[in-house]
Amino acid sequence: MKPTHIFFDLDHTLWDFDKNSALTFKKIFELNRIPVNVEKFLNYYQNINLKYWRLYRVDKVTKEQLRYGRLKDTFEILKIDFSDDVISKLSEDYITYLSTFNHLFHGTHELLTYLKTKYTLHIITNGFIEVQNKKLENSGIRKYFDQIITSEQVGVKKPNSKVFKYALQKAGAINTESFMIGDSWEADIMGAKNYGLNVIYCNFGNETVGESIPSVKNLLEIKNFL
Repeated sequence: MKPTHIFFDLDHTLWDFDKNSALTFKKIFELNRIPVNVEKFLNYYQNINLKYWRLYRVDKVTKEQLRYGRLKDTFEILKIDFSDDVISKLSEDYITYLSTFNHLFHGTHELLTYLKTKYTLHIITNGFIEVQNKKLENSGIRKYFDQIITSEQVGVKKPNSKVFKYALQKAGAINTESFMIGDSWEADIMGAKNYGLNVIYCNFGNETVGESIPSVKNLLEIKNFL
């Protein structure tokens, strides 16, 4: 069957999360006069953040615990003692300023412009709805998408099949005529594939994976499949 709908992940797929996050920390450390080297902080924070997101996906931590815990754990590894109030303020400022930086991966606009003429495009994200909507608007890519589906709307997170079922219903799509494109092997690729969608893996880090799945090293390579 000819595909008609394409679902994209947002962070780490279209929106350059690592770059924008680093710029956000630089800004909020300056605003709050936090005497910590940003590069050193990020060396530890990035893996801790991924750990918390994995826990969040399986409901082991709440949104609030994720936002606070990833900062507290990083400062503890760096042996820097900040009060709970300071960490809470930083976690709030991070969310406030994150969507003010809007670097996209190379080829995002070119790819979406190309696909928009052929397919109906949507977003499926585990990110928080209030932040993701701002990212889409501020980066200028909201116009490409029909439905924006967040895990908070569904009550569960990718890779749970309920997310993909809900997304297909919202879009008026069927799985065999739909593609999911994302960077997370577990949440995006396996989650969607197990629900019967076609998939394209954004393997920007050239990770070794155990299955033969269509994959790309940059966004414009997606044109080879669609």
